[in-house]
Amino acid sequence: MTAMPITGTLRRLLGPGEPEVTCEVCFARLDAYVDAGVLGQDADALVPGMRAHLAGCPACSDEHQSLKALVSSA
Repeated sequence: MTAMPITGTLRRLLGPGEPEVTCEVCFARLDAYVDAGVLGQDADALVPGMRAHLAGCPACSDEHQSLKALVSSA
């Protein structure tokens, strides 16, 4: 029997396979995460679990992209 590839839907149902923050933590720490990334710092080390959360949460990912675009344009 061969292993079947994990589809995008199944991957979202199973979760990231690594620790992730909650939406509440994401919104509380998103400013610091974006600032660190824009400044070339290790944002993932500053807020562990944020990257995994953003990969699986469309609402938080949209907020992240919007904030990153706003900060980068300033």
